[in-house]
Amino acid sequence: MALVPNTNKKNYEPLSILLSEISNRLPQTAESLQHIPYTPDAKKHSTEYPFRKYDITGGQIRDAFMGLVANPRPFLVDACYIYLYKVGRQGFELNPVDEQLEKKIKAEDSQVGESLSVYQENEQLKNQLQELQSSPLSRNPTSIKWLKLLVGAFGLVSIILGILYYKSHLSHQRLSKQMSLLPYQPTAAEIDSLQGIWICYTGSPQVRQSDPERYHKIVANLVQITYQPEGYFLVERYGASFNHSGYAQFESPGLVSIHTHVKNNSQQIESPRHSLLSLQHSPASPYVNVMSASWNFDVGKFNQIIGIREVYQKIGKGGTLEEVYNSLENAQCKCKIVRWHQPNQPTQSWFLKNSPIDSLHNSYLSSLINENSILLKDPAGNLRPDSLTNQHP
Repeated sequence: MALVPNTNKKNYEPLSILLSEISNRLPQTAESLQHIPYTPDAKKHSTEYPFRKYDITGGQIRDAFMGLVANPRPFLVDACYIYLYKVGRQGFELNPVDEQLEKKIKAEDSQVGESLSVYQENEQLKNQLQELQSSPLSRNPTSIKWLKLLVGAFGLVSIILGILYYKSHLSHQRLSKQMSLLPYQPTAAEIDSLQGIWICYTGSPQVRQSDPERYHKIVANLVQITYQPEGYFLVERYGASFNHSGYAQFESPGLVSIHTHVKNNSQQIESPRHSLLSLQHSPASPYVNVMSASWNFDVGKFNQIIGIREVYQKIGKGGTLEEVYNSLENAQCKCKIVRWHQPNQPTQSWFLKNSPIDSLHNSYLSSLINENSILLKDPAGNLRPDSLTNQHP
C-alpha cells in the first residue's frame, strides 16, 4: 500500500483500517503469529471501528511515523510487523528477515537513553517549569523568567521546524509530479523480471574516431539492477574501459526508463545516457532490444551524442559483482575482469573488451548491433573508417 507522509491523519486512514483488522485478532494469534499475548476485547462484537479496544487510528499512525510518540502502543507495533513480515515482533526477533531493519534496531538499542523529538523536549521543559514554580526556586524571579523564555523559544523552534517540514513535503510532491518521478508502482512480477544481472551488447565502439580499427567493433557490458524499497532501481553498469551508474524506474506496465552516466570522482554528470526497455518482448528470444540516447564515448571533442540499439540479455539473479584490479589475468587478457559471486554457486568471471563483431559467432545478435544499429547526431555517411573523417566536430 503506497503511503505519502503528511500531517493530515485522513491520509493514514486506509492503512489504519487495514492494520486494525490485524490488531483486533491479536488476542487469538499470540502463538501462531509469535507476539506477546493480549487480553480479549469483551465489547468487540458490539462496537465498530474506531471504538474497539485494539483499533488503530490514522492519527496514531501519523504520530508514530513522525516521531511524536516515543513508544507506540504494542498492538500497533505487532500489527505492523505482521502486515510486513507475517509474524509479530517476537517472531521477527527470533528470525529476522529484513537485514536493514535488524541493523537499525541494534543501532538504536546500543544508544544510551532515548532520542526525543522537539515536541517531546518542549513538553519536558514545560513540566520542569511547573515543578520549579512549586519549589523554592520559584522565589527567584530571574530564574523563572529565563526558563519561560527558554520554553517559549523551544516552542517557536518546534513551530518553525514543522512549517519547514510541511513546505519541504509540498516541494517534494511538486517535484515528483513535474518530473514524473515514480509514476507507476511495478508489480512483484515486474520487479522480479527486471531485477538481476544482465549482459548488454553494444556497438558504440564503431563510432570512435580515435580508434582506426573501430569498424565492426562491439563490447559487452555487465549490468546489475537492484530494486529499492522506495520503488525505483539502482543500476550499476560495468564496461570494458569505464563504468556507469544511475537508476531505473517503471514508466508504465512493462516499460522501463534507465538513466545512467559515466562514474567519476567529481559531482558532475558526465555523458548521461537514457534508455527505454520494454519487458514485453518475445518469450522465444533471450534478447531484449533497448533503444538508447547515448554517446560514442570518444575522447575530447570527438565524444558525440548518438542514438543506438543495444541488446540486453538477463543471465541470472542475486549475488554481487566484483571488479578485479591489478591482477595477472588483467595483463594477460588486456581487458576488464568482473566476477559474479553467487550464493551456493561457483563464481563466474567475465572478460570485457572491445572485440570484432564476428567473435560473437551469432549472426542474429550480430545483425542487431552492427553499424545499422547506430544513428549519428550529425549525418556522415556510413560508419566505415573512411566515412567519419568529414563529420562535423
